[in-house]
Amino acid sequence: MNVGGTVFSQLMAHLPWTTFDRIVERYAGDYRVRTLSCREHFRAMAFAQLTYRESLRDIETCLSAQPGKLYRMGLSNPVKRSTLADANELRDWRIYSDFAQVLIAQARKLHASEPGVLDLKETVYALDSTTIDLCLSSFPWAVFRKTKAAVKMHTLMDLRGSIPSFIHVSDGKMHDVNALDLLIPEAGSFYVMDRAYLALERLCTLHVCGAFFITRAKSNTDLRRLYSAPTDRTTGIICDQTVVFAGIKSASDYPHKLRRIKLKDLESGRLLVFITNNFALPATTIAELYRNRWQVELFFKWIKQHLRIKKFYGLSENAVKCQIWIAVSVYLLVAIVRKRLKLDASLHSILQICSVMPFEKMPIQQAFQKTQEEESGSNPLNQLILFDS
Repeated sequence: MNVGGTVFSQLMAHLPWTTFDRIVERYAGDYRVRTLSCREHFRAMAFAQLTYRESLRDIETCLSAQPGKLYRMGLSNPVKRSTLADANELRDWRIYSDFAQVLIAQARKLHASEPGVLDLKETVYALDSTTIDLCLSSFPWAVFRKTKAAVKMHTLMDLRGSIPSFIHVSDGKMHDVNALDLLIPEAGSFYVMDRAYLALERLCTLHVCGAFFITRAKSNTDLRRLYSAPTDRTTGIICDQTVVFAGIKSASDYPHKLRRIKLKDLESGRLLVFITNNFALPATTIAELYRNRWQVELFFKWIKQHLRIKKFYGLSENAVKCQIWIAVSVYLLVAIVRKRLKLDASLHSILQICSVMPFEKMPIQQAFQKTQEEESGSNPLNQLILFDS
């Protein structure tokens, strides 16, 4: 696995390059390309993500400072910022999107043996989106509001290992609930969502497909109680009821029975109302599953703070999507490497190591081992579960 190479080249060696080449061929990515192939483009952009480069000039300067090590990094020539800018504009972003899907499959397979959420055998997904604000004058194609531009990253995260299983990048105008139309429901799986996804026809589709959903009720959700189950109020559960929608339109869109659970948070005193189509799990487990939804929000926070998806190297839609999908691929690569090498280092430590010693010739396990003792006092609340020991 290229043990004698640089830290960066050892990371890159974990990628399925043969599969990448097939994807490039599918989209004719290297057609009439003389310099900076799609492989080299991916490596240069991955280097920029791992080392948090500020601009194309910054990437060019950093790489040109180590001309003797570029070959081991998989770069045949020094990368010029104009060449990299052209690649961001012209290389089909679907190459990197499809490659990310391959990495998602690999990462999920590696984490399949991990304990399920709350020791459930069923897969639990969290669905949410994050908005990346842009300047309307610079990104006119990404209209969000009259004076604002943005792109959205809709993400379905497998909470077993905190691996995104589905990602869709859209303009800012796409409503969150429309992401449900892009999913293929898995029978028996749980889909945990906030109130933005309370669209009855789409929830009915999940139910008919045999999937379970957990979401929050809106203040104007009109439900009619059919039955109330006994509850233990010391757990915070106020009521556990079987309900149906009372309105004619609502009952037509979702004609099946539902379960309404009211929980009073024992710490904050907030009253939370959950709606689910699962009648088997205890009410406290339903509430705890919803609490686990924060992992997808933590994923958004991490990828925004530690990878480059808030400031872009290009202005076109293609350049923005290339950068986002390569950032997602880097996240997945770190997850894969950590699992394969059985590393105890967190995501933050891995990124720190890659940012300060990408050109160092050192076994990657040795590089991470040096920081594990320093990390023992870190706050686990700031780390994704995937990257905790």
